Amino acid sequence: MKIPNRLGTPLSPSATKVMLLGSGELGKEVIIALQRLGVEVIAVDRYPGAPGHQVAHRAHVIDMTDGKALAALIAQEQPDLVVPEIEAIATQTLVDLERAGKVNVIPTARAAWLTMNREGIRRLAAEELGQPTSPYRFADTLAELKAACAEIGFPCLIKPVMSSSGKGQSKIDAADEVADAWDYAAAGGRVGAGRVIVEGFIDFDYEITQLTVRAIGADGAVETHFCEPIGHLQVKGDYVESWQPHPMPAAALAKAREISQKVTDNLGGLGIFGVELFVKGDMVWFSEVSPRPHDTGMVTMASQVQSEFELHAKAILGLPVNVALRNPAASAVIYGQHEALGIAFEGVADALRVPGVDIRLFGKPESFARRRMGVALASADDVGTARRHAKEAAVRIRPVLPDN
Repeated sequence: MKIPNRLGTPLSPSATKVMLLGSGELGKEVIIALQRLGVEVIAVDRYPGAPGHQVAHRAHVIDMTDGKALAALIAQEQPDLVVPEIEAIATQTLVDLERAGKVNVIPTARAAWLTMNREGIRRLAAEELGQPTSPYRFADTLAELKAACAEIGFPCLIKPVMSSSGKGQSKIDAADEVADAWDYAAAGGRVGAGRVIVEGFIDFDYEITQLTVRAIGADGAVETHFCEPIGHLQVKGDYVESWQPHPMPAAALAKAREISQKVTDNLGGLGIFGVELFVKGDMVWFSEVSPRPHDTGMVTMASQVQSEFELHAKAILGLPVNVALRNPAASAVIYGQHEALGIAFEGVADALRVPGVDIRLFGKPESFARRRMGVALASADDVGTARRHAKEAAVRIRPVLPDN
């Protein structure tokens, strides 16, 4: 890929321009990190007023699964780099544009195409790279799903091949739950909603996110850097809290990093990857990978010298990175609790009185009961204390309806 050899001045002919495809809370933090380096940022999302729209130089609202609309916008803006931030993108269009030399995609168009679809990345990791994963099957119809579940066995996990933040995912324990899981997956899938993956359930001790950074070293070659492992708790596939560092046996950590490097080396390019792994004792299984900052990695805003967003911004621009841990920390999600536009938040001052706590409210224009609207961050001398403080702070934040 082409790396900018200098950084210009925003809104001028010398500007270094980056386009984010998807501008949620993770994109917002990437935009802020890029703006601190004098980068001109164009934020794109499917709805107006997205968190990243609020801090970018320019904002566009398009259906990013519409290849023609996406190509037209890229041609209009002529960005130096295009950074996918969500799954619902016409990735084949990015592949075609990159092949024609018309765009530089982070980390690569192929990586975006493979990882935006659970089928592509699972087949790559298990079948091409030979990495350990749970057993899996794919299904396009309810009948195929029933057969796949019978073959895999119960309990098992059913997920849309393309979704985000746990949408459409369910764990089922018996055959009479398959039909409901099929309907739930179809409702939660973003693209190709009629295809699902069935995964055998692994009896793991815990799961981690191994943030893996590909960046340019002093000699001009790509180097791989690893952040300390992040532990996290998920409910229905959606993260509710995370912490760093997560304690691991040396052998398991080495295996996690070996798997992460093999997968990210194959995907190529520059930037941060969130590699999700299951761990039991010294055994490690690959689960998924995101070629961008990871939601569980929001804890790094309180734990690391450079957050995952700063690491991503610097790496994609060809700049040096520092993955050092500053102190143990944790994050806890703040949910909207209401179905409404323009909600407000009470209790922020009370939350900030918890020792070591900071708060991020994302500014999403519309709230849902289980929509992630913010996150409480806590730093402490140990992970246990940080987790308690983050959860206490999150509980103190009270989302309220705008007329209250």
